[in-house]
Amino acid sequence: MHEMALTESIVDIICEEASKQGFGKVRVVRLRVGAMAHVEPEALRFCFDAVSRGTVAEGATLDILRAPGEGWCFDCARTVAMGERFGACPECGGRRVQMTSGDELRIEELEVD
Repeated sequence: MHEMALTESIVDIICEEASKQGFGKVRVVRLRVGAMAHVEPEALRFCFDAVSRGTVAEGATLDILRAPGEGWCFDCARTVAMGERFGACPECGGRRVQMTSGDELRIEELEVD
């Protein structure tokens, strides 16, 4: 399960920021997870509870914001919704669509004390 490694990296980043910015407790962690990021939100929650024990993030709420897939179609020059990587444009059927969002995984915001 790659969610464990991802969660370990997230907690490492939070701990580094706590050291830099001098906060002692994290109440909420908001993550933006793309619909096509191949990350299971419930697995992230499970891993976060385990990995954050003994850190400034222990007991924090993990708020996961899902980002829809979008892409730019070079054939019809539109931003279009994407349901799968390398899928056809839902507007014109063209196959030259470059993903512009939907595969991200990032810390969006921390609520701290």
